[in-house]
Amino acid sequence: MARHRTKSCRPFLFAVLLPAVAWLPIAGGAQAIEVAYLSPAGDATEATPSGLLPPATDVYYGTQGEPRSDPAPRPATADYPRYGNLNNRLAMWVITQQHTYFGGFVLALPIFCLIIEMMGLMARDRITSARYDRLARDFLRISLIAFSVSSLLGACLVGALLTLYPTFFRYISGVFKSMMWIYALVFLAESIALYLYYYSWDRMREGARKWLHASLGLVLNVFGTMLLFLANSWVSFMMSPAGVDQSGRYLGNAWHTLHTALWNPFNAHRFLADMMTGGAVVLGYAAFRFMTAKTEDEKGYYDWMGYVFMFLTMAALIPMPFAGYWLMRSVYEYRQQLGVTMMGGMLTWMFVLQAIAVGALFIGANYYLWQGMMRMPGAERYHRCIKYLLYGLILSFLVWFTPHTLWMTAEETKAIGGAQHPVIGNFGVMSAKNGAINLMIVLSGVSYILYKRANKVLTANWQQTGNMIITVVFTGAMLNIVGLAVYGFYLPAHIRVGLSLPQFLSTATALVVGLLVNRALLKDARPIGPVAWGRVSIRGQMTLFLLGMAFTWVMGLMGFIRSSGRLGWHVHEIMRDASAWSFTPGLGAAAGMVTLNMALFWIFLVGVFWLSRTTLAEAEAPERIWAGTGGTREPAFGQPVPNQGLLEDG
Repeated sequence: MARHRTKSCRPFLFAVLLPAVAWLPIAGGAQAIEVAYLSPAGDATEATPSGLLPPATDVYYGTQGEPRSDPAPRPATADYPRYGNLNNRLAMWVITQQHTYFGGFVLALPIFCLIIEMMGLMARDRITSARYDRLARDFLRISLIAFSVSSLLGACLVGALLTLYPTFFRYISGVFKSMMWIYALVFLAESIALYLYYYSWDRMREGARKWLHASLGLVLNVFGTMLLFLANSWVSFMMSPAGVDQSGRYLGNAWHTLHTALWNPFNAHRFLADMMTGGAVVLGYAAFRFMTAKTEDEKGYYDWMGYVFMFLTMAALIPMPFAGYWLMRSVYEYRQQLGVTMMGGMLTWMFVLQAIAVGALFIGANYYLWQGMMRMPGAERYHRCIKYLLYGLILSFLVWFTPHTLWMTAEETKAIGGAQHPVIGNFGVMSAKNGAINLMIVLSGVSYILYKRANKVLTANWQQTGNMIITVVFTGAMLNIVGLAVYGFYLPAHIRVGLSLPQFLSTATALVVGLLVNRALLKDARPIGPVAWGRVSIRGQMTLFLLGMAFTWVMGLMGFIRSSGRLGWHVHEIMRDASAWSFTPGLGAAAGMVTLNMALFWIFLVGVFWLSRTTLAEAEAPERIWAGTGGTREPAFGQPVPNQGLLEDG
């Protein structure tokens, strides 16, 4: 019963997170592996007397195939070359993480550029349209340089695999040999689309040609997303192999190799993570440029840039916990041992560390919004609400990172009667965790509504009804989320996990209904005064900069947790890691490497930003010049600007 209920959630979650990829074969695959391991005597996939599957049987789908590659090798320590005191794993860790960071940056920036370009196309006046157009073109220029760096790091990654892990690379490239040419073609298509999108910007700036140019951006992002999905197939295969038999021989079905048990959740999770990485980079860049700006015009522009990308980054952060939940649920469905290792074994405290970082991101994002109210006259009437939002966020944060079991000595465990604390132990169960993160998301939605209303007076004749609807949906959502979290204390674990869906639905309903009603109320609102871009405190900009670094740190930590779940396997249960570095590093060592990778990434980014400034004089021309409404340079942000554009305040 519990297994059936778990699978029934998958179509809904997939429709929300990744509608472009078919989920049905995964469900069939889960059934197939049950047949492969649990089928009665006489079935086509009947187990051999030794308990193993028959030869040439897919380890996941349970189907028969024709072996088309050699079995997975059984490497020994001698198969891993040594180069002095070089630690092969640490070297691969650095190269892979930098490639992942830049790959995510390259994926996210064109998506952001397309979204911002569309916002400019839909803007209500020419100056606002040119403002968005300028912002999108600025970052597309950076994307060109980052694409080159990412390609170079990709070549370094292949070279490192050939040099440091030759046996593993020969095997994995042999399994994916039939798809290598597809990857190459998609990479070439993305490269051509990127350069066409950038160099056609000026030629296709007006009229119908501008819409055609946006279509080029759409094509570019389709190719970029396809490239991400193809790259994810290697990662998902290493953790949940399919398309091979128990000896690791490829059985000729490329779709099975690609579409493993974890491929769909990996795609959703990595896509959102890459969006967060790209947004984080822009947040740090905007904050740094604001703090080093010498004119009010520059401060206004970079303040506005940070706000726009904070909005886009939060749009990726909010569904991230649900994507992570889907991924871990799929891990448990595939192999419970993997899930226990990651969330209940040696990697448990990594998840606690991740929870602290994610909670800090939500609190930091809300703090930035509160500081941003300084730009808006009339916002002081909402200041009294901030402390209550902060109390709710902090309480949710404390529950969010409370571990289910504590790290104690034998004497301490005996003193409290077990590893679970008698008072706060319940806060570590899944229903409480989901309740805490959902509550933080709902409270963030309330902060955003207050921010949008800060410099406006509602004039709609139905404002009382609208305010009542917003109050009811948010209050009802919070009560339902907390009530289900507490109810989960009294349920078995296999039933408690099902409470995540109604909690998520409560959050989604509150956000969709509340934000849409608030937007309708603000449509005819009377502005108290214009937004004074650049009039934000240094504390707010420092928060923005630290948020950018924190986003990338969390991405690195999540990558480590995901990879470490395989323990001593290159390919889980197919090919062992026999190197001298196959052990799982401790908490301190892992956190140190994640921090080192984050620092290296930001150092590389400084170089990318420096190179991108070769044509910065043109990029920083005020919007009135870009829009063709003025012939001289004049401040665009030095004075407060009226509420314009799709975001209504920028």
